[in-house]
Amino acid sequence: MKWKKWLRRGLLLGALPFLLAGPATGAAEPVPQPIPFASLQGVRVGNAQDDVAKTGVTVLLFPQGAKTGFDMRGGGPASRETPVLDPTKEDIPIHAVVLSGGSAYGLAAADGVMRCLEENGIGFDTGFAKVPLVVQSCIFDLAYGRADVRPDAKMGYDACRAALEENHPESGNVGAGTGATVGKMGGMPRSMKAGIGYHAVQIGPLKIGAVVVVNALGDIYDAATREKLAGMRTEDRAAFASATEELYRVAAPRDILARQNTTIGAIVTNGRFDKAQLTRLAAQAANAYPRCIDPVGTLADGDTVYASACGELVEADLNMAGTLAAHVMEEAIKNAIRSASMPDEAFLPYCLTLPAPGAES
Repeated sequence: MKWKKWLRRGLLLGALPFLLAGPATGAAEPVPQPIPFASLQGVRVGNAQDDVAKTGVTVLLFPQGAKTGFDMRGGGPASRETPVLDPTKEDIPIHAVVLSGGSAYGLAAADGVMRCLEENGIGFDTGFAKVPLVVQSCIFDLAYGRADVRPDAKMGYDACRAALEENHPESGNVGAGTGATVGKMGGMPRSMKAGIGYHAVQIGPLKIGAVVVVNALGDIYDAATREKLAGMRTEDRAAFASATEELYRVAAPRDILARQNTTIGAIVTNGRFDKAQLTRLAAQAANAYPRCIDPVGTLADGDTVYASACGELVEADLNMAGTLAAHVMEEAIKNAIRSASMPDEAFLPYCLTLPAPGAES
């Protein structure tokens, strides 16, 4: 019958676009897409540094506040106000995470950050005054550049002002990364330059960014390929040596290079997480450290990761977000190393000499 003939022809014509397109492949695979760290809403970044003394400050500013958790694995941290991040304490937002050089001296930078925030009406309203809630972690960079010049309140103020006015997350030898070094098991003359690094991605509506100041006792690796990116050099600096093998040579207990280390970082996300969940997120993100740094988390390190939620918050699975945060942190670590690389003639003149482990004093 003619109507059957026309029906078959119509069905074939209707199916033609699908036949030309080939077999169905299902839904698109969820792939995190890189985005600029500066595109993260609710956070602004500012830096200040002394390029002669080789030390500096980086401020992550949250003008509207950000609930925050943290994970601290290293045995020698220099930190400020981290107890307010305890998930058993009141779940209120903080206003800034400060990363700096200067070891414990550098904690003075937060005073300047608080003053800058107060001047701009940013803080927790107590009814009597707005009190900015500022947490901070420091690296030990006194063995590079000058040991008698450290981040102070003025440098913290300048970094906070830069965050308000510019929002400029920059990887390399800038801000808290100015004095960062790695691979110090053989002493500073066998170490290499490191710095601060950023990376951010988006998957669906969820955004996650990482910033890290890599200042490790150990060597730094690409987690995916196990390529060594930086670390302890041989005595003639012609090749890499192994910081872990050097550590294995230590027979008796001793203070490892006066705690000249610490890798500090932060995760920033728009995931809708409370303080307890952000504490868990920080712990998962910290898994990037042992993937990329060896040895890591020693008594000579103060390794810390913060995790903050800000901007227009979206629902997200915590396990997925934590897994992704670790991979984003891995990329930030690689960026910190690659962006801070410098030739020996530019690096070595600023290395202050100390006896190598086991050497006679």
